Amino acid sequence: MSETNVTRIIEAPKPTNYVYTARIGDKEIRIETGRLAQQAGGAVTARMGDTMVLATATMSKTVRQGIDFFPLNVEYEERLYAAGRIPGSYFRREGRPPEAAILIARLVDRPLRPLFPEDLRNDVQVIITALSHDQVNDIDVLAVNAASAALMISDVPFDNPVGAVRIGLINGELVINPTIPEMQYSDLDLRVAGTKDAIVMVECGANEVDEATMVRALELAHQSIQEFVALQHRMRQEIGKPKADYPKFGRDEAFNQRVREALGNRIQEALEQELEKAERQAILDALEGEVLAQMQSIGDVNADELHQVVKDVTSEAVRMRILRDGIRPDGRRPKEIRPIWVEVGDHLSPRAHGAGLFTRGETQILSIVTLGSKSDAQPLDGLYPIEEKRYMHHYNFPPFSTGEVKVLRGSSRREIGHSALAERALLPVIPDENEFPYTLRVVSEVLSSNGSTSMGSVCGSTLALMDAGVPIKAPVAGIAMGLVTAPGGISEGYAILSDIQGLEDHIGDMDFKVAGTKKGITALQMDIKISGLTPQILKEALEQAREGRLAILERMLAVIAEPRPSLKPHAPRMLVINIDPEKIGTVIGPGGKTVRNIQDQTGAKIDIEDDGRVFISATDGEAARRAREMVEALTGTVTLGGIYTGKVVRITEFGAFVEILPDTDGMIHVSQLSDHPVRNVADEVKVGQEVTVMVIGNENGKIRLSRRAVLEGMTLEEAQEVDRAGGRGSPRRPTGNGSKKSSPPPARGGGPERSRRAGRR
Repeated sequence: MSETNVTRIIEAPKPTNYVYTARIGDKEIRIETGRLAQQAGGAVTARMGDTMVLATATMSKTVRQGIDFFPLNVEYEERLYAAGRIPGSYFRREGRPPEAAILIARLVDRPLRPLFPEDLRNDVQVIITALSHDQVNDIDVLAVNAASAALMISDVPFDNPVGAVRIGLINGELVINPTIPEMQYSDLDLRVAGTKDAIVMVECGANEVDEATMVRALELAHQSIQEFVALQHRMRQEIGKPKADYPKFGRDEAFNQRVREALGNRIQEALEQELEKAERQAILDALEGEVLAQMQSIGDVNADELHQVVKDVTSEAVRMRILRDGIRPDGRRPKEIRPIWVEVGDHLSPRAHGAGLFTRGETQILSIVTLGSKSDAQPLDGLYPIEEKRYMHHYNFPPFSTGEVKVLRGSSRREIGHSALAERALLPVIPDENEFPYTLRVVSEVLSSNGSTSMGSVCGSTLALMDAGVPIKAPVAGIAMGLVTAPGGISEGYAILSDIQGLEDHIGDMDFKVAGTKKGITALQMDIKISGLTPQILKEALEQAREGRLAILERMLAVIAEPRPSLKPHAPRMLVINIDPEKIGTVIGPGGKTVRNIQDQTGAKIDIEDDGRVFISATDGEAARRAREMVEALTGTVTLGGIYTGKVVRITEFGAFVEILPDTDGMIHVSQLSDHPVRNVADEVKVGQEVTVMVIGNENGKIRLSRRAVLEGMTLEEAQEVDRAGGRGSPRRPTGNGSKKSSPPPARGGGPERSRRAGRR
C-alpha cells in the first residue's frame, strides 16, 4: 500500500501556553493564554480558586457604516455546568440570558467602553464564558479582569488596562475580595474598576454606610488593583499581538467650520433662555433645519455631519456656561435640585397594595407595590448559590416618557440594570421575613423622563412601600450627580452637578447615582466618559450627593412621614406559625391532599418550609384565621385548660367521646355535658355534631372534657372543682364589691358554641 493512502495523524507541537499570576489582596488571579480559542483576536482564562472564566476579544475587519458611536458588544455566557448543574428549563439547556448574566455583561462593558479610541467604528465583541464556579469566589469582578487581559493581548486597539475588585465591610473592617460565604456578613458590596491612574467604574450596595467609610473603601480598591494592571502591561509587551490598523472616524473640518459659521451664536442664545426640555429641543431642531436648508441651497450638504456639528456646538456651549458662569441649561446653580412633587394614596391606583408618585422637574415615576405569599418569590436558576428572591424591583421605560414612538420588545438591558440598582438601594431597609412574611414586588413606571429616572424610581418606591404599610427600616432617596470638566481636563477645572437632567447627562463626563437613608449610603453606581476620576472628586461628589439626598428625603417625609400602621383592605393577610418539622407530612398529607383540602375550604394559600414555618396568606383575614386553626388542629397537642372544637364520634350511657385533634379523643362525662341536668346523652348530642369543650384532665392518655365549662365560662380550676363534686352545684366564686365573673381561657379552636360556630380543631 502506498504511503500516501495510509490514515495517520500528523504530529505537531502543542501550542504554547503562557501563565501569569498576580495578587489582589490575598487572592491570586491566574491568567493563562495560548491554548484555547486561538482564532479569537485575544483569549485568556482567568482563575481565582476554582472559579474560572474564558474571555475572548475580537474586532471586525471593516467599519460599521452609518453610525456615530463605537459599536462595542459585551456578552456574558452563563453555563450551569460550571457548578455541576443541569438547567431547569424544559429544554435542559441555557436560553435567554438571565438577569444576573445581563448585569455581569453590563458590569464588564461600563469600565471598558470609555477607554477605547474615540475614532474607532469597527465592531468589537467581548465574550466571557463561565467554565467553573466554586460557590466561593464570585465571577463578576473576575470577568472584568479577564476581559481587560484578553483585550490587552489582542489586536484590538486597546492599551489602557483595568483591574477590578470587590470590597466588603465585615465587623467594621474593609476586606479585599471577600468570598461569597463571607459576604453574608458584610455591610458593603462595593465593586470598583480602575486604571493605573484613576477609577472608571463603581457599583455598590451597602447597609447605610457613611460617606467617609465609602471613600476609604474606594481608595483601598484603587490601590489593590495596581499589581494586576501592571501585569497586563507586561503581558502586552511579552506576548501581545500587534495592534490592528483601522479606518479612523473623522470629520470634514472645512464643512464643520462652515456649519459653525452659519450657526453663529444662536445656539448659545437659545440655551440662555433657560427653557424646558421640549421647548429647547424644538428651537434647536428648527435652527438645525434652517442651517440645513441654507447649506442645501448652495449644494453643500451632509445632513448626518451637520447634525453632529449641532450636537458638538450645543455641548460646548452648555459646558462653557456651567464652568464660566455656574449656570446650567435650566438656570439652576450646580447644587440646586429641580422642583419636587410627591403624592401617595389610593387615587393613584385604587386596587394597588401601595402607590407613590414622585415628580422631579420633568422626570416623573409612578411606583406600585404588590404583596404576595411565600410561593410568589422569584426562583433563581443560576450559578450564584441563592435560590430565590423575596424582594423584586422592576423598572419600565416606555417610549412615550420621552415623547417618542418605538416598538415594545420587552425589557432592555438598561431597564434591567436600573431595576437592579433600585432594588439594591431599597433591599437594606426591607423588613426581615420573620417580621413581615411577604414577598414584595415594586414596579416603577417612568411616565416622563428628563434624567435621573433610576433615582426617581428609588424615591417613588420608598413612597409606595410606606403607603402599603410595609415597615421599612428607614426611607431611602436617590440623586444623580454629574461632572463637567474643562477642555484641558480635570486639572484645568471642573464642576460637580446635583440632580442632572438629560442634556447634562448626555454632554457631561460622569453619571454618578447615589441612594441612601439619613444614616448612610445604600447604593452607588458610576459611569464615566473620560479616562477616570480621582478619589478627591469622588469624595466631593459623595458629600454633595449627601446634602441633596437629605433635602429630597425632607420633601418626601413631609407628605408621608412613616409607613402606614396597617395594610390596605384588599392586601393579603399573612400569618406565620411554627409547627414541629416532624409533623409537616401530616399537614401536607398523601400527595398534598390535606393541605389542598385546607386551601379549598378556606381560600387561603399555604406554604410550608422545611424548618416547620407555615406561611398562610389570604385576602380575607377570617380565611387566614380559619386556615391557621385547621393547621394547628393537625399538629397541636392537648393542653389543660385549652378549648377545642371537635366532632362527637361515639355516645355511651355515661357520656360522649369527642375527637378534638386528629386521632385524639376525649370523653365528656354526662355531668359535664351541658349547663343543665342531662338524663339521656343522645338527647343532648348526636354523633357527628360539633361541640366546643375544655380539657379538664389528662392522665395516662385519658383525656377528660367539659362542655359545661365552656357554656358557663368557667376557668380550668372551677371546672375541675365541679368535676370533683360529680357535677353537682356551681363553682365557688369570690363575692364582694367589685367582684367579677372569671373569664374563660383564650379559645384555641373557636369560641363557645352559643357565641359562634367554630372550625374543627
